[in-house]
Formats: sequence, C-alpha cells, structure tokens
Amino acid sequence: MSSPAALPEPTPTSQGGATPSGWWAVCLCAAWCGTCGIYRPLFDELARAHPNVRFEWVDIEDESDLVGDLDVETFPTLLIADGERALFLGPLLPQAPVLTRLLTSLQGAAPGGAGVGGDAQGVFDRVRAARGG
Repeated sequence: MSSPAALPEPTPTSQGGATPSGWWAVCLCAAWCGTCGIYRPLFDELARAHPNVRFEWVDIEDESDLVGDLDVETFPTLLIADGERALFLGPLLPQAPVLTRLLTSLQGAAPGGAGVGGDAQGVFDRVRAARGG
C-alpha cells in the first residue's frame, strides 16, 4: 500500500501565512460543542503539519457576522477553499486523516473546476477579508 500523496510545499509570504491564492481550511464550530472541543487540538495539529494551508477556526456564535445566513446544523462543519473559490462545505468527521484526504483530493482535482458557490462562497469571502487573506 502506498503512502498518501504529499501536499505541495508552502508558498512563502511576508506575513508567514498562506498567500491569498493559497488553500484555506475553515472550521465552523461553537464553544459549547463537545465534539468541536475534541477536534480543536487535531485541527491545530493539522495546521502545523500543513503549513501551505491556512487553517482558521470560526466560532459561529462569537463571529456570527462571518457566518451570515448560513445554517450550520452539524459540527464540525468544514469549508475548504483554494484561495479564490469555496470548493467544499459540509460536516466532516473529527478525524485528522479525513481532513487530510479531503485536502489532498481537492488539491489534486483539475484546476478551474466549479466551486460550491452560494452561502459557502459568501462565508469564505467574509472570513478571508476578516482574517487578512
């Protein structure tokens, strides 16, 4: 069995974060959610393991302006974007390998594919603007 595909090398920036065109993984959670509390250390570990992806944690109650009208029903909900387009929005098992496989799959997809659009794109645009992306 072969090992999983490696993610591309990080792109250097003056701020040390991902470039505006770099990949983003945004976790939409709530402080009261026990599953999110368990997932947070794994999410932070993934951020360290994948410096080429910008990982952001958004508490949907504390930062409701970023979430807008999006109805988050299941936690954790992940938003994955290529820096311009939201490509995935949905609940994800709180397991590091699941998110790693999803990132690898999306990064390996044909460039220029359609994003998920709608509410997901709006959330990504607001998070990117608020977090300096």
